Amino acid sequence: MNNKNKSIILFDGICNLCNYSVSFILKKDKKNHFRFASLQSDAAKKLLLHANNKNILNNLKSIVLISNNKVYTKSTAVLKIGKYLKFPYNLSYLLLIVPRFFRDFIYDYISKNRYKWFGKNETCMMPSKEYLDKFIV
Repeated sequence: MNNKNKSIILFDGICNLCNYSVSFILKKDKKNHFRFASLQSDAAKKLLLHANNKNILNNLKSIVLISNNKVYTKSTAVLKIGKYLKFPYNLSYLLLIVPRFFRDFIYDYISKNRYKWFGKNETCMMPSKEYLDKFIV
Protein backbone atom coordinates (compact mmCIF):
# COMPACT_ATOMS: atom_id res chain seq x y z
CA MET A 1 0.00 0.00 0.00
CA ASN A 2 1.39 3.34 -1.03
CA ASN A 3 0.24 6.19 1.19
CA LYS A 4 2.50 8.79 -0.39
CA ASN A 5 0.53 11.82 -1.59
CA LYS A 6 -2.59 10.57 0.20
CA SER A 7 -4.48 12.63 2.73
CA ILE A 8 -5.07 10.83 6.00
CA ILE A 9 -8.29 11.09 8.00
CA LEU A 10 -8.09 10.31 11.71
CA PHE A 11 -11.47 9.60 13.26
CA ASP A 12 -13.01 8.47 16.55
CA GLY A 13 -13.23 4.74 15.93
CA ILE A 14 -15.95 4.06 18.50
CA CYS A 15 -18.29 6.86 17.39
CA ASN A 16 -21.17 5.68 15.21
CA LEU A 17 -21.46 9.08 13.49
CA CYS A 18 -17.73 9.02 12.73
CA ASN A 19 -17.91 5.46 11.41
CA TYR A 20 -20.87 6.37 9.21
CA SER A 21 -18.92 9.36 7.92
CA VAL A 22 -15.91 7.17 7.09
CA SER A 23 -18.16 4.73 5.21
CA PHE A 24 -19.68 7.65 3.31
CA ILE A 25 -16.25 9.05 2.38
CA LEU A 26 -15.04 5.61 1.28
CA LYS A 27 -17.95 5.35 -1.17
CA LYS A 28 -17.57 8.91 -2.50
CA ASP A 29 -13.75 8.95 -2.74
CA LYS A 30 -13.63 7.87 -6.38
CA LYS A 31 -10.10 9.24 -6.89
CA ASN A 32 -8.68 7.17 -4.01
CA HIS A 33 -7.41 10.28 -2.25
CA PHE A 34 -7.86 9.26 1.40
CA ARG A 35 -6.42 6.83 3.90
CA PHE A 36 -7.90 6.31 7.36
CA ALA A 37 -6.85 5.52 10.92
CA SER A 38 -8.73 5.52 14.19
CA LEU A 39 -7.63 8.20 16.64
CA GLN A 40 -7.35 5.40 19.20
CA SER A 41 -4.78 3.54 17.10
CA ASP A 42 -1.01 3.46 17.43
CA ALA A 43 -0.84 4.60 13.80
CA ALA A 44 -2.69 7.82 14.67
CA LYS A 45 -0.38 8.45 17.60
CA LYS A 46 2.67 8.06 15.37
CA LEU A 47 1.20 10.27 12.65
CA LEU A 48 0.33 13.04 15.10
CA LEU A 49 3.71 12.84 16.80
CA HIS A 50 5.36 13.07 13.40
CA ALA A 51 3.16 16.09 12.60
CA ASN A 52 4.19 17.53 15.99
CA ASN A 53 0.55 17.65 17.07
CA LYS A 54 0.24 15.17 19.94
CA ASN A 55 -2.20 17.39 21.89
CA ILE A 56 -5.03 16.15 19.63
CA LEU A 57 -4.69 12.71 21.20
CA ASN A 58 -5.90 14.15 24.49
CA ASN A 59 -9.05 15.42 22.79
CA LEU A 60 -10.73 12.73 20.72
CA LYS A 61 -13.65 15.01 19.88
CA SER A 62 -12.22 16.14 16.58
CA ILE A 63 -11.81 14.62 13.19
CA VAL A 64 -8.29 15.22 11.93
CA LEU A 65 -7.12 15.61 8.35
CA ILE A 66 -3.43 15.39 7.57
CA SER A 67 -2.84 16.70 4.07
CA ASN A 68 0.35 18.03 2.48
CA ASN A 69 2.08 17.87 5.89
CA LYS A 70 -0.55 20.12 7.46
CA VAL A 71 -2.98 19.16 10.21
CA TYR A 72 -6.60 20.32 10.05
CA THR A 73 -9.25 19.72 12.71
CA LYS A 74 -12.94 20.23 13.35
CA SER A 75 -15.00 22.00 10.69
CA THR A 76 -11.97 22.89 8.58
CA ALA A 77 -11.04 19.21 8.31
CA VAL A 78 -14.60 18.26 7.35
CA LEU A 79 -14.84 20.92 4.65
CA LYS A 80 -11.39 20.17 3.22
CA ILE A 81 -12.38 16.49 3.01
CA GLY A 82 -15.50 17.53 1.10
CA LYS A 83 -13.34 19.21 -1.53
CA TYR A 84 -12.13 15.79 -2.74
CA LEU A 85 -15.49 14.07 -2.91
CA LYS A 86 -17.58 13.85 -6.04
CA PHE A 87 -20.24 16.40 -6.93
CA PRO A 88 -22.38 17.69 -5.19
CA TYR A 89 -20.50 16.93 -1.95
CA ASN A 90 -17.44 18.87 -3.10
CA LEU A 91 -19.52 22.05 -2.94
CA SER A 92 -19.34 21.85 0.86
CA TYR A 93 -15.79 23.19 0.50
CA LEU A 94 -17.30 26.59 -0.28
CA LEU A 95 -18.47 26.83 3.34
CA LEU A 96 -14.89 27.68 4.31
CA ILE A 97 -15.91 31.29 3.70
CA VAL A 98 -18.04 31.08 6.87
CA PRO A 99 -15.95 32.31 9.82
CA ARG A 100 -14.17 29.46 11.59
CA PHE A 101 -15.45 30.38 15.07
CA PHE A 102 -19.04 29.91 13.83
CA ARG A 103 -18.29 26.68 11.92
CA ASP A 104 -16.43 25.24 14.92
CA PHE A 105 -19.23 26.25 17.30
CA ILE A 106 -21.62 24.08 15.29
CA TYR A 107 -19.02 21.31 14.97
CA ASP A 108 -18.40 21.33 18.74
CA TYR A 109 -22.14 21.16 19.48
CA ILE A 110 -22.54 18.09 17.28
CA SER A 111 -19.33 16.55 18.65
CA LYS A 112 -20.47 17.05 22.24
CA ASN A 113 -23.75 15.22 21.56
CA ARG A 114 -22.67 12.59 19.01
CA TYR A 115 -22.64 9.63 21.41
CA LYS A 116 -26.05 10.58 22.79
CA TRP A 117 -27.59 11.07 19.34
CA PHE A 118 -25.84 8.33 17.35
CA GLY A 119 -24.42 5.96 19.99
CA LYS A 120 -21.00 4.39 20.18
CA ASN A 121 -19.36 1.01 19.86
CA GLU A 122 -17.23 -0.80 22.38
CA THR A 123 -14.53 -1.36 19.77
CA CYS A 124 -13.27 0.43 16.69
CA MET A 125 -14.87 -0.33 13.33
CA MET A 126 -13.41 -3.05 11.15
CA PRO A 127 -13.25 -2.15 7.46
CA SER A 128 -14.63 -4.54 4.88
CA LYS A 129 -12.14 -6.44 2.72
CA GLU A 130 -13.00 -4.11 -0.15
CA TYR A 131 -11.56 -1.12 1.76
CA LEU A 132 -8.93 -2.78 3.94
CA ASP A 133 -6.02 -1.29 1.97
CA LYS A 134 -7.28 2.25 2.77
CA PHE A 135 -6.74 1.83 6.51
CA ILE A 136 -3.46 2.42 8.28
CA VAL A 137 -2.85 0.13 11.22
